[in-house]
Amino acid sequence: MCLKQDASRVIRQADRYSQYADILLPLFRALQSYRLKNLVESYQAFEKSANAFTQEFRNWESAWALEALYVIAYETRILAERADSELASNGKTPEKLKGAGSFLMKVFGVLAGKGSKRVGALYVTCQLFKIYFKLGTVHLCKSVTRSIETARIFDFEEFPLRDKVTYMYYTGRLEVYNENFSAADHKLSYALSHCNPRKERNIRMILKYLIPVKLSIGILPKTLLLEKYNLTEYNNIVLALRRGDLRLLQRALHEHEDQFLRSGVYLVLEKLELQVYQRLLKKIYIIQKQKDQNKAHQIKLDLIVRALKWLEIDMDVDEVECIMSILIYKNLVKGYFAHKSKVVVLSKQDPFPRLTGKAVNS
Repeated sequence: MCLKQDASRVIRQADRYSQYADILLPLFRALQSYRLKNLVESYQAFEKSANAFTQEFRNWESAWALEALYVIAYETRILAERADSELASNGKTPEKLKGAGSFLMKVFGVLAGKGSKRVGALYVTCQLFKIYFKLGTVHLCKSVTRSIETARIFDFEEFPLRDKVTYMYYTGRLEVYNENFSAADHKLSYALSHCNPRKERNIRMILKYLIPVKLSIGILPKTLLLEKYNLTEYNNIVLALRRGDLRLLQRALHEHEDQFLRSGVYLVLEKLELQVYQRLLKKIYIIQKQKDQNKAHQIKLDLIVRALKWLEIDMDVDEVECIMSILIYKNLVKGYFAHKSKVVVLSKQDPFPRLTGKAVNS
């Protein structure tokens, strides 16, 4: 006799278990369907069991079954992903993960109240983030983060550290997409500093987004860090920033374009061009200073054009003039532009200000 039939017989014979029949029967159906590799049927049965469990959990005053709810939230997401893969392979529209998101929002509602249950809200929030990022519906994260960060019933410090790290990782990624680099730096740095040092895969995931944020505010990682966590796609970008080598930056972006686009950091890295121009101008300034200290602060545009040509970057004087104007406007260069003589006149005091923790485009 199959597992489902055995379970049905036991449950019917034991009256004391009858109140849990709505939880257990669909659960055993889900297990049986999963064993037979009917993943869509398994998900449907599991969701029915999960809904019944959530209804019971809502009525319990204490949070004694919170760990079980964590398992249900996790398995709902994983099973939905596998069910969608089965639907897609059969030429049908994947829809179960979206349904899992709707179910977990109900679970979040159960936890978002007073009492000991609320400490589970952040775990469910993180499962929702994983669903929304997978589906490409990250705008849906906003309603959940608003509840966590503004509702008075939640104290962020009372949540488990594991969940706080995951939450800061995903909200940090959201800040990267919104180009709010100061907040992204804070959240991703929190996730990194509190992440279990033995979880190298998790550290790598955090660094994949933290490094572009740090680069955008002028902080360059060490080569040893990139090699340790297999993030060598950033090696040439960092080298381009150190050298002021626009050609190297463009090559690095082109070589890893697909990878950076998938991660959502391509546009962040592309905007590093201005920092590369600043570094190039600084190198020209240093060379001129060695030759004639009195005239080092006056840089002719023709000289910048020739430097770019040496890097196989073709630009005319007008284009370079435009770039120099942007550098001055963005406070990457202190000075002014003499239009008639086509000369950039640099300030004699601190002509190349540090970014001081702020992104160039902020």
